[in-house]
Amino acid sequence: MTSGTSGLLIPRRKALLGATALAAAPLAAPHIARAADPIKIGLLLAKTGQIAAQTEYLANGSFLALEERNNMIMGQPAELVWLDEPTPQAATQNMQKLVQENKVSAILGGSLSSNALAEEATAAQLKIPFVCNNAAATDISGKNCNRYTFRLNTPVAVQCRMLAPFALTYGKKWYFITASYAFGQDIVKSGRQLLEEAGGTVVGSDEAPLNTPDFSSFILKIRQAKPDVVWGGLSAGDLSTFLKQWDAMGMRGKIPFLEIAIGDTDIWSVGPEAATGTFTALWWYKNPNNTPEEKKFAESYDKKYGKPAADKAWMGWITARSLFESIDAAKSLEPMKIVEALEAWKAPADGYSYSYRKFDHQMMMKNLAVSVKPQITDKWDYFNVEAALPKDTADLDKVFGTEAEVGCKMG
Repeated sequence: MTSGTSGLLIPRRKALLGATALAAAPLAAPHIARAADPIKIGLLLAKTGQIAAQTEYLANGSFLALEERNNMIMGQPAELVWLDEPTPQAATQNMQKLVQENKVSAILGGSLSSNALAEEATAAQLKIPFVCNNAAATDISGKNCNRYTFRLNTPVAVQCRMLAPFALTYGKKWYFITASYAFGQDIVKSGRQLLEEAGGTVVGSDEAPLNTPDFSSFILKIRQAKPDVVWGGLSAGDLSTFLKQWDAMGMRGKIPFLEIAIGDTDIWSVGPEAATGTFTALWWYKNPNNTPEEKKFAESYDKKYGKPAADKAWMGWITARSLFESIDAAKSLEPMKIVEALEAWKAPADGYSYSYRKFDHQMMMKNLAVSVKPQITDKWDYFNVEAALPKDTADLDKVFGTEAEVGCKMG
């Protein structure tokens, strides 16, 4: 990917170092830039694969956050260095490369939960501040948490608690169709528990491999099971493929489809004829309750890229903003000072403040419940905002769980 902004460093992809050589290499301390050096921030996001449509927006939002500051952090010129995360192993190798070769002072990234879980462990080893801008697996800010890792996306278990009341209005017979990796497995675990507590029944559950080209056999099983609700857990391109085939097989509008943590790009790629469902989303560019800063960001994004800011663009922007502002507040590139500043960071939201909770470094924020409009007349404007959840801001801590429930022990 190429940025049109001067002053930003986006190097060509280099050959990955061999796994054996990297394993043998000592873990160097994060680089502390001198006054004459540009401050470098790592960007660790997939450049190819089924998640790439989302990471393009994540990257664009991150670069725009730096441009809004005239490419300056702490009064010095600053650059984003973007490396790939094709697999969890390669992602951790590239994280080491960002620290040891590119001399970055902090890292933004984490496209998929499988990558992010590996990356946060490496961040702790390297003692490098890492802000995870996309992955939603519960364990990232749960049992796998560490002092150096901060996470934006609302955990799967929390989003399931937010969406379950909507699913239960349709009935108590659910069918799960999820991806066969951490994100999907987390959804099934949380969804089953919520359904059992409500006295419901799981009438079917399937795991689909990543990049499944044909969901027809799964859809036939769902049709035969006749559930009240289909609860999805498919990511990125797989969700788009499923919904297109769901429509092609005459199932659109027959059984309600719900899923958490979808990306706008997933729905946009389905097209207005096949799109359907109710979802949780962190942000929507046409939400009338967006803050003035968010509305300005949306305008800037549309002007620069010629299309609306997807939720992932906002996710890249808000996480990058939190990191840049925290470095300014720390007045230092020393890793623990950046961590402490991130723990104290706040930004205006609708009636409350975005912030990272100190005991687990989870971003505290409401989620939107959005439904695909019955008729779509704009190629970008697909959603009606049903609610911001939880409705009472005072319930945020309760919905996100107590320290004992979350299970994070940073030490």
